[in-house]
Amino acid sequence: MATTSCLTPTQRYAAGALFALALHQAQVNQTRPLGSDDESADDRPSSCGSTDSVANHPDLWVHELSGLVRPVFRFLEIESVAWSGLEETAGSSPAKHHVGAFLRLLAEENDGTTSQNSDQELALSRAVDAMWRSMEKSSESSESKKEKHREYESECREKCSTAEVQSNMEAAGVKTQVPPKTDGDSLPIEDAVDGSSSNVDENPIEEVMMLSYQRKVTALYVLLSACLADTHADNKKCTRKRKGYDARHRVALRLLATWLDVKWIKVEAIETMVACSAMALAKTEELNEEQPQSSDSKWAKWKRGGIIGAAALTGGTLMAITGGLAAPAIAAGLGALAPTLGTLIPVIGASGFAAAAGAAGTVAGSVAVAASFGAAGAGLTGSKMARRTGNVDEFEFRPLGENHNQGRLAVEIMVSGFVFDKEDFVRPWEGQDDNLERYALQWESKNLIAVSTAIQDWLTSRIAMELMKQGAMLTVLSTLLAALAWPVTLLAATDFIDSKWTIAVDRSDKAGRLLAEVLLKGFHGNRPVTLVGYSLGARVIFKCLQFLAETENNAELVERVVLLGAPISIKDEKWGAARKMVAGRFVNAYSTNDWTLGVAFRASLLTQGLAGIQPIDVPGIENVDVTDLIEGHSSYLWTTQRIIELLELDAYYPVFRGSKRIE
Repeated sequence: MATTSCLTPTQRYAAGALFALALHQAQVNQTRPLGSDDESADDRPSSCGSTDSVANHPDLWVHELSGLVRPVFRFLEIESVAWSGLEETAGSSPAKHHVGAFLRLLAEENDGTTSQNSDQELALSRAVDAMWRSMEKSSESSESKKEKHREYESECREKCSTAEVQSNMEAAGVKTQVPPKTDGDSLPIEDAVDGSSSNVDENPIEEVMMLSYQRKVTALYVLLSACLADTHADNKKCTRKRKGYDARHRVALRLLATWLDVKWIKVEAIETMVACSAMALAKTEELNEEQPQSSDSKWAKWKRGGIIGAAALTGGTLMAITGGLAAPAIAAGLGALAPTLGTLIPVIGASGFAAAAGAAGTVAGSVAVAASFGAAGAGLTGSKMARRTGNVDEFEFRPLGENHNQGRLAVEIMVSGFVFDKEDFVRPWEGQDDNLERYALQWESKNLIAVSTAIQDWLTSRIAMELMKQGAMLTVLSTLLAALAWPVTLLAATDFIDSKWTIAVDRSDKAGRLLAEVLLKGFHGNRPVTLVGYSLGARVIFKCLQFLAETENNAELVERVVLLGAPISIKDEKWGAARKMVAGRFVNAYSTNDWTLGVAFRASLLTQGLAGIQPIDVPGIENVDVTDLIEGHSSYLWTTQRIIELLELDAYYPVFRGSKRIE
């Protein structure tokens, strides 16, 4: 019987089961959609006849209709009679009861194929390590980027006079409310999300030690390939409409890598290898002069050929998800990995990878590559569509960093919201070290610069200084949830901000809708997206999530979200619905002394609570107090990058390597 990998049937069964457990656990950690307020989702009974059976909950990520698990089972060639049982195990009982058992199964050896499989696993792990080393940033480059960011911080401080404002606040006696500190740098798992436990050790040591590194890498490679192959049977009732790399799949792989104690950058290396493999398949087909075969015979051929083969024939899935894999990166990646991947995927062979690498280095190859791997339309940088929709005159994406056109299978979009010139849309995000394809959204710069300048002019005015010395700002922040009685002089002084702020808020809401439309249309190439924004940029992201929640079945688009200093009302907005649009971590970073945000947002909305100043009581949202890092609202310009580093977004579980704990 043809196999899709060098894993044995038992090992493939165990890998599929572990993936299903991780997928459901990720959903539990997301919003606990099936648990009541006083009952943890992991406390449900495990019997198939319980009211929480998978069969009774079509919204479960492991449900038959989700289209997330069964294509993986099919690709792994797990017997169909076992599918419902695996789904029920994953969806109706605590993961901690089963992870160890399936890890032991994954560690099992088969004497008949041990030698051959071990050689293949070793070759694959060496290839992954080679790709990983090529992706690591040099310390010299990192230090250069940090130095540029320090220069930017100095420029911003001089422009914003933040140090002077902060000293006046301290002189006025404004105190920071510091939550209790933890014993360590980060929050323990049991307190990770809304005080609920995942009930799975972050690293089940005993069982993981039974697995070789080569086996772990092979399992992750096979599972990623299965996710991208999307080998689902025709099912009109399936809720998953889009092909590509589902954000929920990536979050489950992130959790599984945590269980296996494999660094996430190794999985990113695997993602890049998969992209290179897909390019090699495309190039092999292009160079093949044989007569076209039927789709059935092609399917059989690729299936016999190796791990990746199936992915290339399911509607061009991989051709759509990589969003512009460029020639130089392909040439380097395929050239280095040709011998190893040629052995693992014999239908292509080393010569096929070498040919693809050679073609990728030519002008003609570049054109072919761009055509094969291009996202919808012209990609994000060409998505100036509907620019003037809803009075939004400016809405475009600017490339960030060095990871463009290099086979990255995930995207990050950064959104500034307090700017003094157009470079402030880009410079706060420069120098960040990660392996995502990154973009900065430049939007409504005229209105944002106007409101930011107006606020800063007022902050440095004599009236503002007097109010700070009188402790008026402390009064504002200490009565957030009560009826506010603002000083008359404060209200009069801020009147001139109102019109500019109202326009900026209106534009941010409309820009959020445009961002949602961009994601829905696949301009980013149907890859998981991470969204990070501060100030009104955070509001753009939140409104994007709200719009996605109003349409059907869009939970597959967004992997992670970070909102910093967000001018968003707590009680009047649908936070729960927005949270469900994010497959992984959802962070609300706030500062209790950001009275600038309070002044701009005005008393009528502050009475409803404000995300940028206080925590949000919604299951699944990480509230991170960054008061120690934020001197004033403008300091998000240069502090955002530091906060992102402390959050360690590549970790599956909530982390904040600062002096304050996550609420």
